[in-house]
Amino acid sequence: MTRPPHTFAPLHEIPEYLTAFLSDLDAFIEAQIRPLEQQDDNIRFFDHRREDARTDWDRGGLPDREWEELLAEARRRADAAGFFRYQLPEQYGGRNGSIYDMAVIREHLAVQGLGLHNDLQNEHSVVGNNVGLLLMVEYGTPEQQAEWIEPLASGERSFAFGITEPAHGSDATHMETTARPDGDDWIINGEKTWNTGIHTATHDLVFARTTGEAGDGEGITCFLVPTDSAGFEIKEFLWTFNMPTDHAHVGFTDVRVPGSAVFGEVGRGLQVVQHFFNENRIRQAAASLGAAQYCIDRAVAYAGERRPFGKPLAANQGIQFPLVELQTEAAMLRALIRQTTWDMDTKGAFSASQQVSMCNYRANRLCCDAADQAMQVFGGLGYSRHEPFEHIYRHHRRYRITEGADEIQMRRVAGYMFGFMRQRSPKGVAEAATAGQDG
Repeated sequence: MTRPPHTFAPLHEIPEYLTAFLSDLDAFIEAQIRPLEQQDDNIRFFDHRREDARTDWDRGGLPDREWEELLAEARRRADAAGFFRYQLPEQYGGRNGSIYDMAVIREHLAVQGLGLHNDLQNEHSVVGNNVGLLLMVEYGTPEQQAEWIEPLASGERSFAFGITEPAHGSDATHMETTARPDGDDWIINGEKTWNTGIHTATHDLVFARTTGEAGDGEGITCFLVPTDSAGFEIKEFLWTFNMPTDHAHVGFTDVRVPGSAVFGEVGRGLQVVQHFFNENRIRQAAASLGAAQYCIDRAVAYAGERRPFGKPLAANQGIQFPLVELQTEAAMLRALIRQTTWDMDTKGAFSASQQVSMCNYRANRLCCDAADQAMQVFGGLGYSRHEPFEHIYRHHRRYRITEGADEIQMRRVAGYMFGFMRQRSPKGVAEAATAGQDG
């Protein structure tokens, strides 16, 4: 079912077209994805063996090839069934899914817990959260779109994001990576870190300063750089709290790319950054909310079943009250996320940047708090890998840094509150210049 135009409705009531889609999606998962998850011991990637099964220790901690092929097969099945491309325009095989729709879907999938249907560790889902493709539709040249859109849409191809730098982290404007013109070409020099997904990507979306001074919002340009270019070097993959690792430190030494590699407008690369942040962060917030709700629901159910000292754990206010606080915050956050995505759909993706930051940092904190409390309720079993809470905590703890650190998000909200920043149109880059970025 294709999404109809926006009409007024109470935001706590999921529209009928979306309810129908979720029902069809759940039926597809039960019919095709759950059996695949159980086949050939594929459950090893989700049960207590998950980190070991997913990680190729002989290749320096990279994701295991069998693990990644399993994810690819799930995506192929979802694409064939008409679910994977939901958010895309109809002309690309999608259903015109809105930002609001995607937030509801992301929460719905995450609240079901770990599984092949939706693995939050690497943004895998049977409904693709393909922000790279949305950027290609928005900013790619006709030639770039002809090359990239279909393989991106099907999940068969991807590019990595080279934004964060070792010395600057969240400061997107003090960028030491540079690109200088040389005839019709550009020569890129510099370094990037936390370059996620570079182990399988054929190209890296590299942001480099082409004009201006450090701290300027203007003068940064985005390039689609082939990873097999001379002078392109993966220096190391950085091991993290949650393995496997696909986060690389990358170097560029006189990397030459043609003018056709420019992505978007010369000197306006931060516009691409900000579009990526707003679109991705609100969906990621919805996923964190769903994972938090999963932890809350599991803890409540277990507290009713477990009977130490002759009575249910749920009879103790020491168990009740922390879960009540978490459930209350989840309900309030859900309302804010849905209102924010509704505003983004009706007023533009840049119209609600303050609310996106609020949703993002609160959702990531909530998920960590909910996972921690679920561990406490489950006791020793909760601390073990035989329950998923430690995995959820370790993964979502990352988002309190990589999706814009908590402090960056709070600084951003404060900027609006105290008048240092203002909402911008898609043509504005001043907001992006002070918004911060991954790491």
